[in-house]
Formats: sequence, C-alpha cells, structure tokens
Amino acid sequence: MPPRDAGSRERIIVGAADLIRRRGLAGSTVRDLAAHSGAPLGSTYHYFPRGKQQLAAEAVRFSGGFVLRTLERELQAGPAAGLRAFLALWKRIVLDSDFTAGCPVLAVAVEEPPADGEPEAVRAAAEVFTAWEDRLATSLRDHGATEEAAAQLATLIVAAVEGAIALCRTKQDIAPLDAITPQLETLIKTATHP
Repeated sequence: MPPRDAGSRERIIVGAADLIRRRGLAGSTVRDLAAHSGAPLGSTYHYFPRGKQQLAAEAVRFSGGFVLRTLERELQAGPAAGLRAFLALWKRIVLDSDFTAGCPVLAVAVEEPPADGEPEAVRAAAEVFTAWEDRLATSLRDHGATEEAAAQLATLIVAAVEGAIALCRTKQDIAPLDAITPQLETLIKTATHP
C-alpha cells in the first residue's frame, strides 16, 4: 500500500481499504472510514458523495489494482513466480497485521449487499477478482496451459488464496497459506507442462 501521506482522496481510499480489511464493510461507518484515514468527514463526502458504497468500491479497486500490478510484474517470470509473489504478498499482510487484516476485496465480497441501494462495492469486488483470474489465466496460457485449464486453475488459485487468508486469520496461524503453496505450484507445473 502507498504511504499514508498521499493526497487527501487517496489517503481516504487507503485508510478505507485498511479498515475494511480489518473490520469488514458492515463493521465500518463512513465516519469510521474517514477517522481511520485521518480525514475530516466533510472531505470524505466531498470526494465520495454517494457515501460508503462508493468509498468502499474505490478502496476495493485501489487494493485490487495494487495486487494486480504486483502480479503483472512477477508473472513476467512465469506463473509459478507470480503465484509465489501473490502468496508472499498476502502472507506479509497477514503476518504484519498480527492476523488482524486480510483482503479487503474478500471482506466486501462476502457481505450482504445493501438493501437500500446499489451494491457498488460488491460489483467492484467481482471486477477485481475477475481481473486477477484473467491475468493469471493469461500467464498460464502463455506458458502452455490450455484455455480451459488456465481459466479453471486461475479461479482455483484466487479462491484457494482468499480462503487460506481467511483460515490464517481465524486460526491465528500462517500454516494454511504455507499448506496451499506446494499444491498450487504442482498444479501450475502440471498445467503448463502437459
């Protein structure tokens, strides 16, 4: 994540992403999200006039973009390298937060959509997950996997990593992320070297 001294709008987005990955969206009000970023409530509504859903959607897209850029950079060395970077990123986040933070995209995705409005944040989460899967699938295809195998394995990677993050936080143990690593690496090797 970028430093907290970024511009006001970005600082609010970064703060919102951090709070959402710790408390979820339902557990955070706009006031909480503003306070966590150190921004006045008025500034938050200035930048995000549609309120909490708009801010959460921006936080999800921001976080998703950060992860996607990491994936794109590391996938240049191949899908196994991309997987290791993806896992290392989440492992660092979980450990650095002492198991209090996970993925803000998942946090938004698993919550009940708002009854009184558009589920803008949930749609943003779907976009992010799709972008990660697409990028992973492209790398897998570029390294020899069939179209179908690449798509299925990309979905499995994202689902396994997100699930492992949740298990790590619940168990207060990094073992679930460590446990999926060799299995996913084996699947990548099998798919790219038929």
